[in-house]
Amino acid sequence: MQQRNSAEATIKLRQAAVADSQAQARKSAADLRRNNELVRDGSVSRRELDVSLAANAQSIAAVAQAQANLEIARQDLQSVIVNRGSLEAAVASADAAVQLARIDLSNTRIVAPRDGQLGQIGVRLGAYVNSGAQLMALVPHQLWVIANMKETQMNNVRVGQPVTFTVDALDHRTFKGRVQRISPGTGSEFALLQADNATGNFVKIAQRVPVRITVDEDQDESERLRPGMSVVVSIDTAAQEGF
Repeated sequence: MQQRNSAEATIKLRQAAVADSQAQARKSAADLRRNNELVRDGSVSRRELDVSLAANAQSIAAVAQAQANLEIARQDLQSVIVNRGSLEAAVASADAAVQLARIDLSNTRIVAPRDGQLGQIGVRLGAYVNSGAQLMALVPHQLWVIANMKETQMNNVRVGQPVTFTVDALDHRTFKGRVQRISPGTGSEFALLQADNATGNFVKIAQRVPVRITVDEDQDESERLRPGMSVVVSIDTAAQEGF
């Protein structure tokens, strides 16, 4: 802004110089006309006429020089305006680069979808990973049990019924919970390789139905439960349904 104000002040100065040189040029032109008239009757010598001619030529050159200086000052102002626009564009580009750097930095920070404990960490500090690669397993604070019940045991099982289960790893300690969800199909229906019984050699095998059981909170030593532990489940099918 200071450079622009200085350039504008210079233009005003050059404009004043042009006006002054033009006034001097008009005066010298008038002197030249007067001397031309006087030289005819001998009132003015030829030498004085030559001086007037030189002065007039000098004043014309001064006008041209002042106008050139004014144009230079105007171009300097335009240069300041263009440079300001260039600097503003550079600032905008730098801001965009900062935003891009922030996005790149945020992409280097991976946030877990929920609180929990980390397990089976398959990445090391400084290693490169591809998009979609599993870095680690997250064990949430919420606990549940998947009981694979025989289909012959499912007749009276309902969501909300109370459950007790013992944990082998904790000296068969008993915990309480409730039926939260019953799978919409047997485990074999969702298996990666399903059995094909279209050969005619069918052998009836009791299928397993996964039942998800939530673990009641505030139970002693419930924090010692870990994924993959073996449990023995007992569902109270005679109890009233609902939570």
